[in-house]
Amino acid sequence: MALKMYDLCGKDKSRRFSPFCWRIKMALAHKGLETEFIPWRFTEKETISQTNQGLVPVLIDGDRWLHDSWNIALYLDQQYPQSPLMDDEQAKALTQFARYWVDSQLAGIILKIVINDIPGKLDEEDAEYFITSREQRFGQSLEVFAGDSEKNLKQLNTTLLPARLTLKKQLFLCGDHPAYADYVLFSVFQWARCVSTTPLLDDPQDNIYLWRERMLNLYDGLARQAPAA
Repeated sequence: MALKMYDLCGKDKSRRFSPFCWRIKMALAHKGLETEFIPWRFTEKETISQTNQGLVPVLIDGDRWLHDSWNIALYLDQQYPQSPLMDDEQAKALTQFARYWVDSQLAGIILKIVINDIPGKLDEEDAEYFITSREQRFGQSLEVFAGDSEKNLKQLNTTLLPARLTLKKQLFLCGDHPAYADYVLFSVFQWARCVSTTPLLDDPQDNIYLWRERMLNLYDGLARQAPAA
């Protein structure tokens, strides 16, 4: 029986843009696991109420409902050990570091760059929810939160230096082949690609640009085929 996963979508159900969902979509493809992806919107929280929280991804495996992308990734390696996302405890620890780096340093910068593009990709109810909830969270309007785009892009470029240096030496963060740390970093680029026309990377000779192209081509172009802004 195929797995099922609730996957954040926009007004157009084919636009799937959650970075956390993309991590798991790439992880499932990595393991070759057949999965039904169920489109889900911000205001449809009752459909995942069994998890006692309101965020996706939510993975359903038989009678198990799992949430939180990191916990799902660990579950997949435990339950489906073929093609591991993290080979051992050392790999898991290093991937944990990569996850914290991406989520604490990169995601916030990219959010500022793309946030004003997101409401236009949502239906009316979700757009209202998104704007209201984010402005309450930030204590200011989306426009003020976004700040100066050029400054944000410069900060992003500086923050990417560790990955850029790593990818100068190898094809993927995890070496010759991609693994979960690659999917974590890639997820924030794919998020931006799906909601915004602002280019985060514009130099075709840049190591991260080339790496992102390789990531887009993985699994028969799974990510490349997703609707972009």
